[in-house]
Parts: sequence; structure tokens; C-alpha cells
Amino acid sequence: MQHLAGNLFIISAPSGAGKSSLIQALLKRHSDMQVSVSHTTRAPRPGEQDGVHYHFISVEQFKALIAQDEFFEWAEVFGNYYGTAKSSIRDSLSQGIDVFLDIDWQGARQIKAQESSALGIFILPPSLTELEQRLNNRGQDASDVIAKRMAQAHSEMSHANEYEYLIINDNFDTALAELERIVLAQRNGYASQAARQQALLSQLLAKSAN
Repeated sequence: MQHLAGNLFIISAPSGAGKSSLIQALLKRHSDMQVSVSHTTRAPRPGEQDGVHYHFISVEQFKALIAQDEFFEWAEVFGNYYGTAKSSIRDSLSQGIDVFLDIDWQGARQIKAQESSALGIFILPPSLTELEQRLNNRGQDASDVIAKRMAQAHSEMSHANEYEYLIINDNFDTALAELERIVLAQRNGYASQAARQQALLSQLLAKSAN
């Protein structure tokens, strides 16, 4: 597609690696960035709000949106459906807002097939032991769910080589600084700057031609 003023970032990681916390910390520093709010059929976790963390809908509603081709990507994970809507993302990008997609590697493949300019960043934990400890410390999932997430982690991490960047979330502040550097470098690339600064570029080039 034509390069819009905003950039699209795909952030993936095994559950518990800290990608959501890193994204939220970055958004607090930059008002012109946002995370895409996905649709899901799973039940809200404690503290989650509809329309803020996810759009919580029924399986029937989700399947209707699939039939209407409303999703960039969608997948079934641990018995629940997750999907990324098209219209809201493109609207934000056209306004110069950078958008983060917190999705898995399967969703990343679907996005990349449609939006070649999307930049993939994979977040890894420093060890499997640390990953399991973080999942337990969250206190959000039962032990059998944590076991499933750990079993899935190896498969997810094996796709890290499909991404442009890799961050090891051992120290949170260091990982956040690395993520910010990647995002700002992409924002200052020529294609992004040209889309954001069309008027300035036209003015400068017109003056230099005289």
C-alpha cells in the first residue's frame, strides 16, 4: 500500500515475556503512538475493560466479522478467537499515528502478506525458568493454562527469525530503551518522514530549484 504517515509495528513474544508492558511503557512517552485494540472471544481478565484492552465479543459475532472480511488477521489460540480489524488501523496510520500490533507469529505472517511495510519486533525472555516465574507471578492463569503456555513457548520462539528485530527482555529499562530506538529509527526513515513532512519537503525542494 502507499506509505502512510504512521508506521505499523508487529510485536510478538511468548506469553509472559513482557511485550504488553513494554508497549504500554513506550506509549506513556509518546502521545502519537497507540496499540491496536484487538477483538477476542475470551472472557475479560481482572481489570480489563471492553474497548480498552480488547473488544470482547461472542463467537457468533467474531465469525460474522470474518465473513465480512473485516480482519487483517485472525487466529484461534487456546480455544479463543483473536483478530485485528482493518479500518481502525488504517485510519490511525493516515493521521500519522504509529500503531503497535500485539499478535503472534501466525498473525504477523498474515499482516506482512498485506502490509509489506510493517516492521516485526520479537521479544524473548532471558530463560525459560524466568518465563515460567513471570507467568506464575501474574496470578492470572491456572496452573494447567501456564503449562500449556510453556509448552507453546518453544514453538512461538522458533519463529523469531521471521522478524526484523529481536529484543531480550532481561532488564526492563534496557529492553524499553532498545524498543524505543527501533521505533524512532523507523519513524525517521525517509518514507515515514516524506509522508509526514510533505509540505516542508515541497517547500524546500521548490526553493532549491530556484
